[in-house]
Amino acid sequence: MLAPPELRKVHPLGKSPVVTIQAPGTSEPTVLAESGFIFQYLCDHFGQGSTLVPNKWKDGQEGKLLGETEAWMRYTYLLHYTEVRSNAGATRKLTFSEALKGNQVPFFIRPVSSMLANKVISMFVYPNIKKHLGFLETQLETSGGEFLTGPDFTAADILMSYPLLAGRSAFDGLGEFAKGTAKESFPKVYAYMERLEAQEGWKRAVQKTKDFDGGNFSLVPTPREG
Repeated sequence: MLAPPELRKVHPLGKSPVVTIQAPGTSEPTVLAESGFIFQYLCDHFGQGSTLVPNKWKDGQEGKLLGETEAWMRYTYLLHYTEVRSNAGATRKLTFSEALKGNQVPFFIRPVSSMLANKVISMFVYPNIKKHLGFLETQLETSGGEFLTGPDFTAADILMSYPLLAGRSAFDGLGEFAKGTAKESFPKVYAYMERLEAQEGWKRAVQKTKDFDGGNFSLVPTPREG
Protein backbone atom coordinates (compact mmCIF):
# COMPACT_ATOMS: atom_id res chain seq x y z
CA MET A 1 0.00 0.00 0.00
CA LEU A 2 1.36 3.41 -0.98
CA ALA A 3 1.53 6.11 1.65
CA PRO A 4 -1.09 8.87 1.34
CA PRO A 5 0.20 12.34 0.37
CA GLU A 6 -0.49 13.63 3.89
CA LEU A 7 1.94 11.11 5.40
CA ARG A 8 4.62 11.81 2.80
CA LYS A 9 4.50 15.44 3.88
CA VAL A 10 5.55 14.32 7.36
CA HIS A 11 8.20 11.82 6.22
CA PRO A 12 9.59 11.57 2.67
CA LEU A 13 9.19 7.77 2.64
CA GLY A 14 5.68 7.95 4.03
CA LYS A 15 6.77 5.85 6.99
CA SER A 16 4.37 5.01 9.77
CA PRO A 17 4.46 5.25 12.71
CA VAL A 18 6.15 8.63 13.05
CA VAL A 19 6.55 10.92 16.03
CA THR A 20 7.30 14.64 15.84
CA ILE A 21 9.13 16.36 18.68
CA GLN A 22 9.75 20.07 18.97
CA ALA A 23 12.15 21.44 21.54
CA PRO A 24 11.47 24.81 23.20
CA GLY A 25 12.91 27.67 21.20
CA THR A 26 13.03 25.79 17.89
CA SER A 27 11.00 26.66 14.82
CA GLU A 28 10.62 23.20 13.27
CA PRO A 29 9.79 19.80 14.80
CA THR A 30 12.07 16.81 14.42
CA VAL A 31 10.45 13.74 12.88
CA LEU A 32 11.32 10.30 14.26
CA ALA A 33 10.50 7.25 12.14
CA GLU A 34 10.99 3.48 12.57
CA SER A 35 9.51 1.90 15.67
CA GLY A 36 12.83 0.76 17.14
CA PHE A 37 14.39 4.22 16.86
CA ILE A 38 11.28 5.91 18.26
CA PHE A 39 11.28 3.59 21.27
CA GLN A 40 15.00 3.98 21.84
CA TYR A 41 14.91 7.78 21.66
CA LEU A 42 11.87 8.19 23.90
CA CYS A 43 13.15 5.68 26.44
CA ASP A 44 16.57 7.34 26.51
CA HIS A 45 14.90 10.62 27.45
CA PHE A 46 11.84 9.53 29.44
CA GLY A 47 12.38 5.91 30.45
CA GLN A 48 15.30 6.30 32.82
CA GLY A 49 14.50 5.14 36.32
CA SER A 50 11.85 2.74 35.04
CA THR A 51 12.07 -0.91 34.04
CA LEU A 52 11.54 0.01 30.37
CA VAL A 53 15.31 0.29 29.97
CA PRO A 54 17.58 -2.21 31.78
CA ASN A 55 20.57 -0.95 33.71
CA LYS A 56 23.35 -0.46 31.18
CA TRP A 57 26.56 -1.05 33.12
CA LYS A 58 27.83 -3.80 35.36
CA ASP A 59 29.15 -2.55 38.69
CA GLY A 60 32.63 -1.11 38.22
CA GLN A 61 32.53 -1.58 34.42
CA GLU A 62 31.12 1.80 33.43
CA GLY A 63 32.38 2.95 30.03
CA LYS A 64 34.43 -0.19 29.41
CA LEU A 65 34.21 -2.39 26.32
CA LEU A 66 31.66 -5.15 27.00
CA GLY A 67 31.01 -3.68 30.41
CA GLU A 68 27.30 -3.61 29.61
CA THR A 69 24.87 -5.89 31.41
CA GLU A 70 23.44 -8.87 29.56
CA ALA A 71 19.93 -7.45 30.00
CA TRP A 72 20.91 -4.16 28.33
CA MET A 73 22.69 -5.97 25.48
CA ARG A 74 19.60 -8.11 24.87
CA TYR A 75 17.33 -5.08 25.08
CA THR A 76 19.33 -3.05 22.55
CA TYR A 77 19.63 -5.97 20.15
CA LEU A 78 15.92 -6.76 20.36
CA LEU A 79 14.91 -3.18 19.55
CA HIS A 80 16.60 -3.65 16.17
CA TYR A 81 15.72 -7.32 15.76
CA THR A 82 12.01 -6.64 16.15
CA GLU A 83 12.08 -4.04 13.39
CA VAL A 84 14.20 -5.92 10.86
CA ARG A 85 14.68 -9.62 11.60
CA SER A 86 11.71 -10.78 13.61
CA ASN A 87 8.47 -12.26 12.37
CA ALA A 88 7.17 -8.69 11.96
CA GLY A 89 8.37 -9.02 8.38
CA ALA A 90 6.83 -12.45 8.14
CA THR A 91 3.56 -11.06 9.50
CA ARG A 92 3.55 -8.44 6.75
CA LYS A 93 4.21 -11.15 4.14
CA LEU A 94 1.40 -13.22 5.62
CA THR A 95 -1.00 -10.27 5.44
CA PHE A 96 -0.01 -9.70 1.81
CA SER A 97 -0.40 -13.38 0.99
CA GLU A 98 -3.83 -13.58 2.59
CA ALA A 99 -4.87 -10.47 0.67
CA LEU A 100 -4.09 -12.33 -2.56
CA LYS A 101 -6.75 -14.87 -1.61
CA GLY A 102 -9.35 -12.38 -0.39
CA ASN A 103 -12.61 -11.18 -1.86
CA GLN A 104 -11.00 -8.00 -3.14
CA VAL A 105 -9.24 -10.09 -5.82
CA PRO A 106 -11.40 -10.52 -8.97
CA PHE A 107 -12.90 -14.01 -8.90
CA PHE A 108 -11.54 -15.01 -12.31
CA ILE A 109 -7.91 -14.55 -11.24
CA ARG A 110 -8.36 -15.66 -7.62
CA PRO A 111 -7.27 -19.28 -8.32
CA VAL A 112 -3.95 -18.01 -9.70
CA SER A 113 -3.43 -15.45 -6.93
CA SER A 114 -4.28 -18.08 -4.30
CA MET A 115 -1.67 -20.45 -5.74
CA LEU A 116 0.88 -17.63 -5.61
CA ALA A 117 -0.07 -16.81 -2.01
CA ASN A 118 0.27 -20.43 -0.91
CA LYS A 119 3.69 -20.61 -2.56
CA VAL A 120 4.87 -17.48 -0.74
CA ILE A 121 3.64 -18.89 2.58
CA SER A 122 5.25 -22.32 2.14
CA MET A 123 8.59 -21.05 0.81
CA PHE A 124 9.14 -17.88 2.83
CA VAL A 125 6.60 -17.11 5.56
CA TYR A 126 6.34 -20.48 7.32
CA PRO A 127 10.10 -21.27 7.47
CA ASN A 128 10.87 -17.78 8.78
CA ILE A 129 8.15 -17.78 11.41
CA LYS A 130 9.22 -21.22 12.64
CA LYS A 131 12.84 -20.05 12.83
CA HIS A 132 12.00 -16.89 14.76
CA LEU A 133 9.63 -18.64 17.16
CA GLY A 134 12.49 -21.02 17.94
CA PHE A 135 14.84 -18.09 18.51
CA LEU A 136 12.40 -16.39 20.89
CA GLU A 137 11.80 -19.66 22.74
CA THR A 138 15.54 -19.83 23.42
CA GLN A 139 15.66 -16.17 24.46
CA LEU A 140 12.92 -16.78 27.02
CA GLU A 141 14.61 -19.95 28.28
CA THR A 142 17.86 -18.08 28.93
CA SER A 143 16.68 -14.61 30.00
CA GLY A 144 16.50 -15.45 33.69
CA GLY A 145 12.95 -14.15 33.97
CA GLU A 146 9.51 -14.06 32.41
CA PHE A 147 10.39 -11.50 29.76
CA LEU A 148 12.91 -11.30 26.94
CA THR A 149 15.62 -9.45 28.84
CA GLY A 150 14.98 -10.88 32.30
CA PRO A 151 12.43 -10.44 35.09
CA ASP A 152 11.41 -6.91 34.06
CA PHE A 153 9.01 -5.83 31.31
CA THR A 154 10.94 -3.54 28.94
CA ALA A 155 10.38 -1.55 25.77
CA ALA A 156 11.70 -4.54 23.81
CA ASP A 157 8.72 -6.57 25.04
CA ILE A 158 6.35 -3.82 23.92
CA LEU A 159 7.83 -3.87 20.42
CA MET A 160 7.69 -7.66 20.26
CA SER A 161 4.02 -7.74 21.20
CA TYR A 162 2.77 -6.73 17.75
CA PRO A 163 4.39 -9.34 15.49
CA LEU A 164 3.68 -12.16 17.94
CA LEU A 165 0.08 -11.34 18.80
CA ALA A 166 -0.81 -10.30 15.26
CA GLY A 167 0.46 -13.55 13.81
CA ARG A 168 -0.61 -15.96 16.56
CA SER A 169 -3.97 -16.96 15.08
CA ALA A 170 -2.35 -17.84 11.76
CA PHE A 171 0.71 -19.79 12.92
CA ASP A 172 -0.88 -23.24 12.96
CA GLY A 173 -2.28 -22.83 9.47
CA LEU A 174 1.12 -22.21 7.92
CA GLY A 175 2.58 -25.72 8.15
CA GLU A 176 3.52 -28.58 10.44
CA PHE A 177 5.33 -28.00 13.73
CA ALA A 178 7.58 -30.46 15.53
CA LYS A 179 5.13 -31.23 18.36
CA GLY A 180 1.91 -30.82 16.42
CA THR A 181 0.88 -27.24 17.10
CA ALA A 182 2.87 -24.04 17.41
CA LYS A 183 1.78 -23.72 21.05
CA GLU A 184 3.01 -27.21 21.89
CA SER A 185 6.26 -26.64 20.01
CA PHE A 186 6.98 -23.22 21.55
CA PRO A 187 5.29 -23.24 24.98
CA LYS A 188 7.40 -20.45 26.46
CA VAL A 189 6.54 -18.11 23.59
CA TYR A 190 2.83 -18.77 24.01
CA ALA A 191 2.99 -18.27 27.78
CA TYR A 192 4.90 -15.05 27.09
CA MET A 193 2.14 -13.83 24.76
CA GLU A 194 -0.40 -14.39 27.52
CA ARG A 195 1.74 -12.30 29.88
CA LEU A 196 1.92 -9.53 27.29
CA GLU A 197 -1.87 -9.45 26.99
CA ALA A 198 -2.16 -9.30 30.78
CA GLN A 199 -0.17 -6.05 30.93
CA GLU A 200 -2.32 -3.09 31.96
CA GLY A 201 -0.75 -0.98 29.22
CA TRP A 202 -1.83 -3.51 26.60
CA LYS A 203 -5.39 -3.54 27.93
CA ARG A 204 -5.53 0.26 27.83
CA ALA A 205 -4.18 0.32 24.27
CA VAL A 206 -6.84 -2.16 23.13
CA GLN A 207 -9.58 -0.10 24.75
CA LYS A 208 -8.31 3.15 23.24
CA THR A 209 -8.31 1.51 19.82
CA LYS A 210 -11.89 0.36 20.31
CA ASP A 211 -12.94 3.83 21.45
CA PHE A 212 -11.33 5.37 18.38
CA ASP A 213 -12.56 2.78 15.87
CA GLY A 214 -16.17 2.33 16.87
CA GLY A 215 -15.61 -0.67 19.12
CA ASN A 216 -13.45 -2.56 16.65
CA PHE A 217 -9.99 -3.95 17.37
CA SER A 218 -7.74 -5.93 15.05
CA LEU A 219 -3.98 -6.35 14.99
CA VAL A 220 -3.99 -7.54 11.39
CA PRO A 221 -4.67 -4.90 8.70
CA THR A 222 -7.82 -5.60 6.74
CA PRO A 223 -7.68 -4.76 3.02
CA ARG A 224 -10.22 -2.11 2.17
CA GLU A 225 -12.72 -2.59 -0.58
CA GLY A 226 -12.56 -0.35 -3.60
